[in-house]
Amino acid sequence: MDFLEQDIINYCKEFSSEEDNILAELARETKYKILMPRMMSGHLVGTFLEFISKIKQPQHILEIGTYTGYSAICLAKGLKKSGSLHTIEINPELKKIASKYFQKAKLAEKIHLHIGNGLDIIPTLNLKFDIVFIDADKKNYCSYYELALKKINRGGYIVIDNVLWSGKVISKAKENDFETREIQKLNTMIKNDTRVHNVLLPLRDGLMLCEVL
Repeated sequence: MDFLEQDIINYCKEFSSEEDNILAELARETKYKILMPRMMSGHLVGTFLEFISKIKQPQHILEIGTYTGYSAICLAKGLKKSGSLHTIEINPELKKIASKYFQKAKLAEKIHLHIGNGLDIIPTLNLKFDIVFIDADKKNYCSYYELALKKINRGGYIVIDNVLWSGKVISKAKENDFETREIQKLNTMIKNDTRVHNVLLPLRDGLMLCEVL
C-alpha cells in the first residue's frame, strides 16, 4: 500500500512527531489480534488527519469506516470543546476494541460509534459536518461521496483514503474488479466536480482531500 521505499517511509516516521502512547498501544493490539491490520490508518496518515482537524477546528466530524478507531482518535483531537465525531462501522466485532480505546484516549464522550451500513445511517444523522473522512467499502465510494456533500458545510473538508488502491487505478481495470473501477470513477468524478477544490496526495495508499466550495 506504500509507494515509497520502506527506508524513506521509516525516515518520515522518525522525523515526524512521535505516535502517542494510546495510539501506539492500539496499533499493536490491532496488528496482533485483528484480521487485515493494514486497514488501520497508522502513524503518518493519522498524524496528517490530526493536522487537518486541528487546522479546521471542526464542530462535527463524520467518519465512514471506523475499523479499530485509530483515525477517529486522531480526528477527534482537533474537535472544538463542544464538538462531536460520528463514526460508522459495519462490523460489530470491532466495536469492543474501538470503544475501549476511545475510553483510554478520554474521547468517549465526543465519539459516537454507529454500527451498521453507512448508506442507511448517514441520512439519519441530523447534523452538518465540517470534516468527512471516507474509509469504508470501496464499492460504495461514489455513493459515500455524494452523501458527504449533502451533509457537509461549505468550506468543509472531505478526505478519502485508498484512492490509489495499491496503484491499480493507473491501469484499465478488469470487468470484475468492481473496487478499482469504483475508485477510478470517483477520482474522475471529483476531478470534474465544480463543487470542490481537490488534491490527490500519494500518502500511503493515496489520500484525496477536497474542500467544498
